[in-house]
Amino acid sequence: MSLFSPALFLRYLVSAEFAHAALITLGLSLASLAVGVVIGLLLAVGRETPYRAVHHAVTGYLWLFRGTPVLLQLVFAFNVLPAFGLVMSGFTCAVLALGLNEGAYMAEIMRAGILGVGRGQRLAARALGMDEWRIMVWVVLPQAMRIVIPPIGNQFISMLKVTAIVSVIGVKELLMVAEQDASGTFRYFETLFAAGVYYLVLTTIFMQIQMRIERGFSRRRRIVAVPVAQAAR
Repeated sequence: MSLFSPALFLRYLVSAEFAHAALITLGLSLASLAVGVVIGLLLAVGRETPYRAVHHAVTGYLWLFRGTPVLLQLVFAFNVLPAFGLVMSGFTCAVLALGLNEGAYMAEIMRAGILGVGRGQRLAARALGMDEWRIMVWVVLPQAMRIVIPPIGNQFISMLKVTAIVSVIGVKELLMVAEQDASGTFRYFETLFAAGVYYLVLTTIFMQIQMRIERGFSRRRRIVAVPVAQAAR
């Protein structure tokens, strides 16, 4: 038996089972990241609020989810929440656990983006008669997005790799499918190589999308900067 079989590797690479598992991995990563971004944005705003109770609640959330392993949080959600009547599918449970964990890290990314927008921009917007909500939506967040996109891209790549742990609750993501096939044929080289190619393709595609988004925000910033500079004269 040869160490590596190209034909077997290609069979795994184009198999419907691996493609379906890759889609599950991608969907799980995107859904968890979306939940994390929303939670992170709320936490970032909460950390800047003058209300002490909100600030303490946010600090407690960050302390809890940063201080405990994500695997523990995943197993806790899957095994303990049903005792309280919250019965969810493995995929939904994984999105909830990973999203809550991701939110604790997204909070600092979002907060850095918000604080990265100069205070003078807000003062100028207030001088134009804009209220705080409109300032946040139309002035702060568009500029903050340009700052947070690179670290969000890094988080997504990390999320793709972290999704491998959801196999402990029975979610058939990419690595679990590869390991199951390898355990039956003992051809670990071909199965893991095929799974690695899928991971590389997914991360490469997302990196290209990320770069396009960054260029789009950069162009928008240059376009907006021209009339603002002219108006300031």
